[in-house]
Amino acid sequence: MAANPWEPLQADRVNDDLLPELLRAVEQQLVSPQTKYVAKTLERLVKDGVAEAEAKEQIALCLGQEMDASFRKRRGFDEKAYRELLDELPVEEGDEEEE
Repeated sequence: MAANPWEPLQADRVNDDLLPELLRAVEQQLVSPQTKYVAKTLERLVKDGVAEAEAKEQIALCLGQEMDASFRKRRGFDEKAYRELLDELPVEEGDEEEE
């Protein structure tokens, strides 16, 4: 069976101290002209019925996943990979726990 692509997005696996920092980074991205795609993702998710707080958390978890990949692979932040993760949102109930 293929690995679950959303496994790194499980909120319970994110350090309790890290999620608030990621959410602050997302808030900055939402107002930055360089990351308009983040605001568009939030708008799309909310329009699709995801609560705003949940949508921001899902975006933050994507950011954390890409930051973790950058660290583990010893490379710079891959904005294209981050955008691809955002394009895959929303994470539906059950998607996070499938194996």
